Amino acid sequence: MLQKKTVRDVNVNGWHVLMRADFNVPIKNGKVGEDTRIRAALPTIQYLIEQQAMVVLCSHLGRPKGEPDPKFSLAPVAEHLSGLLEKPVGFAEDCVGPAAEGAVSELHPGEVVLLENTRFHPEEKKNDKTFAQRLAMLGKIFVNDAFGSAHRAHASTEGVAHYLPGVAGFLMEKEIAFLDKAANDPDHPYIVILGGAKISDKIGVITNLLKKCERLLIGGGMANTFLKAKGFAVGESLVEDGSVETAKQIMADAGDKLLLPEDVVAADKFDADAQSRTVAADAVPDGWRILDVGPATVARFSKALQGAQQVVWNGPMGVFEFPKFAIGTRDLAQAVAACGAVTVVGGGDSVAAITEAGLADKISHISTGGGASLEFLEGKELPGIKVLQDK
Repeated sequence: MLQKKTVRDVNVNGWHVLMRADFNVPIKNGKVGEDTRIRAALPTIQYLIEQQAMVVLCSHLGRPKGEPDPKFSLAPVAEHLSGLLEKPVGFAEDCVGPAAEGAVSELHPGEVVLLENTRFHPEEKKNDKTFAQRLAMLGKIFVNDAFGSAHRAHASTEGVAHYLPGVAGFLMEKEIAFLDKAANDPDHPYIVILGGAKISDKIGVITNLLKKCERLLIGGGMANTFLKAKGFAVGESLVEDGSVETAKQIMADAGDKLLLPEDVVAADKFDADAQSRTVAADAVPDGWRILDVGPATVARFSKALQGAQQVVWNGPMGVFEFPKFAIGTRDLAQAVAACGAVTVVGGGDSVAAITEAGLADKISHISTGGGASLEFLEGKELPGIKVLQDK
């Protein structure tokens, strides 16, 4: 079991604490759109405030080109966070240098300031040592609560912890606990559900978890590559031709552990309003494409979940952004929520399906990291976690 020190294990009273959060949220017309990631950081921020720390928050937002860009400013996040915390949140116009140092020096115990987007500096993504040191000057302790960025060795996620004692925030602690168990010490029967477009993104997860699970259920675009590998005609469906041989090898290794769609919803074009029909997985008409799993597949997958003690689900079963082709994902969400196992759900669309169906409180853990949770499940060591102090 991964045992990392958390913010509970250090004295933060009266100290400047540099906290890396994941505030990479949608901004529309200068306002925060969807705020799940901001809310996920609240327990750690509130704990630091209660402990009378001086809280210095940093994060990236979007993909600016390594220079200031007003549309990627974190100023709207500071305003939104202030509302959630019901107290003022200061904002520094930069994350290093005089603007940051000035804002930090004015803090009193229990006060909070948010620094401007770390990616306004090209040194952030390069994990530049000097830049990491300049960030580290702003705190006495580093708290990493940005699990969604833990797989990237950037200055604000990994570099600063070489200059400050680094510990995990509460969100990071929870992610590590649930994902470490799923990757290394699952309860059995253990069922893994993988969806999404590409098999190439998930080969590492498949090979790691196949050794540990009783059943691996595959849907979404990645299932098409397996269906083609079985010799099925899949029409115009999205297939990764470069991964067909890999899919054959995985099926040979997995034997009856691997469940693939037996029926699919095929459409005459890639469009929200396309004509569609449910067909057997080996009977996709020429010129049509698979956009969702069919009802028989959902029933079979739901049956496989019965009696499970642990379930991990990452990736949708169909083209979730088209309501007509989101039904398989939604129905599976119901089955996952009702199965009574310890359930871990990650990946944007699977999480959206759970949330939109009002099932979030029936899931043991909803992961905030897409790429990070996949790499963790692959068995990789994430740089933003590795660098934190061991208990």
